Amino acid sequence: MRFGTLDINEIAASAPQIDGYGTEPLSLKNAQVLNVTSEVSAAGSDALLPPAMNPSIPPYVECTVMVCPESPWGPFTTGELRLVGRAGYRPRARTFKTYIDNPQAGAELARRWGFPTVPGKARLHLRHERIVVEIDDDRGRRVLDAEMIDREGISGSDIQYVASMHLARNRADGKLVLVQVDPDYVFSKVERGFSHFINVDQEAWGTKGLLKLTNPIISTYAQCEVILPKIRFICDPNRNALESTVRV
Repeated sequence: MRFGTLDINEIAASAPQIDGYGTEPLSLKNAQVLNVTSEVSAAGSDALLPPAMNPSIPPYVECTVMVCPESPWGPFTTGELRLVGRAGYRPRARTFKTYIDNPQAGAELARRWGFPTVPGKARLHLRHERIVVEIDDDRGRRVLDAEMIDREGISGSDIQYVASMHLARNRADGKLVLVQVDPDYVFSKVERGFSHFINVDQEAWGTKGLLKLTNPIISTYAQCEVILPKIRFICDPNRNALESTVRV
């Protein structure tokens, strides 16, 4: 059985501090979520997953953009790049970074759910036949361009998003953990299309040139309510999640 080979010490310093695991759910209404996916080469990508996780077959990445017009901290957008693997038997994705344009929201997402937030901005441009994704860092440098093309309407029952695994340090005891974050969604409109990645700045995402995008996969776009969850599970990033996952 294959496991991720990422050296956790390489990224430990950038792990956000999480204030324990007792956060309450949060509803983000009238949100937009776009998910653009592509297979990647198995050569090298194992080194981007922690040892707790198993690579997926085939490995693939997801660019996820969320536009939230209302929250307790005001409107914000997030843009993420995630590598999908498995934690135990379940598909889970390691989040490399979460670019966000609202500092207060970024601090709260990191403190409560362990999101690896950094300053930046994500934009969605909705056009008749496509949706264009642009993600910039805080200096205005473009770190990702992608599109969903050939849009068509589908049912919300056709979508099942992959939960995230966030590396975080628990403030109370200083331990590094992988925090499972699996939001719920209430869909009002859903579309799908084909993915087209134009540019991924691997230096900006910290992927060390190891992501080699191969075959595009289906994209999805949703207008929905996003419910960030109460944290239920954490695991040791250096041990098999099947053995080290605990309910909190």
